[in-house]
Amino acid sequence: MSFTRINGHGHILPEPKQIPQFMKDKKLFWIDDDKKFMRQGSWSRPITDPSFFLKDKLIWMEKNKIDHGVMLNLSQVYCNGWSRQDAIDAIRWQNDFNAFVQNENPTKFTCGFVVQPNFMDEALAEIERCVVELGMKLLCLPTHYLNKNEEWVSVADESCFPIYELANKYKLAIEIHPYDAPKMIKLKDENWRFHLVWMMAQTADTLHLFTLKNIPNKFPNVRVCFAHGCMLGQANYGRRVQGFEGRPDLFKGAEHPKTTLGHPNLFFDTLVHDPYTLQLLKHRVGVSQIVSGLDDPYPLGEMESVGDCYPGKVIDDAVNLNILTENDSKLIWKDNVLNWLG
Repeated sequence: MSFTRINGHGHILPEPKQIPQFMKDKKLFWIDDDKKFMRQGSWSRPITDPSFFLKDKLIWMEKNKIDHGVMLNLSQVYCNGWSRQDAIDAIRWQNDFNAFVQNENPTKFTCGFVVQPNFMDEALAEIERCVVELGMKLLCLPTHYLNKNEEWVSVADESCFPIYELANKYKLAIEIHPYDAPKMIKLKDENWRFHLVWMMAQTADTLHLFTLKNIPNKFPNVRVCFAHGCMLGQANYGRRVQGFEGRPDLFKGAEHPKTTLGHPNLFFDTLVHDPYTLQLLKHRVGVSQIVSGLDDPYPLGEMESVGDCYPGKVIDDAVNLNILTENDSKLIWKDNVLNWLG
């Protein structure tokens, strides 16, 4: 296999000493000096692979024939529920770090930047800074944010339209990714249910509103990718259509879900874990709207450290089952990612 492979969904951590002291002092986010755990408040998560860090990430990419990686922001720094100043300071640090990685390794990485919609003036100013001063072109948004009334709001809400207007001006790519499900859903945290089920529901919820509000057509210069294939959103499509048609009184002024199905500015990554879910994604939106996404190096990503798994497995499985052609695979690994990024 000699064609170019671009990973459209990856993550990278700073070295412990690259995190400002105020982040640790305020327990906002830090990494142990031995690099075994990342931490936030009373929460911690094991760092399960050396390729979370830049030097080893490059080695891992070379080993797995990944020519270029799209690195998203740290989900822990969406800053939902944070004070204005803490959010401003942490986001500026996060975006500066990602810009450094991109600018030091331009052939290897395209890195995203993040804003917090609850502080709209600051969010718009940060978009301007990241695009104009830092040369970044990928905006990362959470599926939901906590507003001033402590209500969880989808980023498809009209309150976020100023962000899309500015993104439209700059013709940005956007990644929409779930996080903070345990804060939104009042269920016991057990068996990884929030990552395995509720994060998928968060993404489906925002896709639902995103299409009903016709955002892809209102902001035609913006190209949006939904993480993890928005797999529940694909499975839920028929129910959304029937709900729209069966209770039109609940959808006054909304656009039919069919309007944006397969829209050329709506993309979905391949991190769906099995070829038959990828087959559904292909059936729903078409090969042209699917981008490779490994979600490395998390254990829910396509990592060789997980049994019967390796980077690109779901795409390879789909080719072996004749769900995708070899040419489809090449498009998903390269051309489609470039079309999303712009």
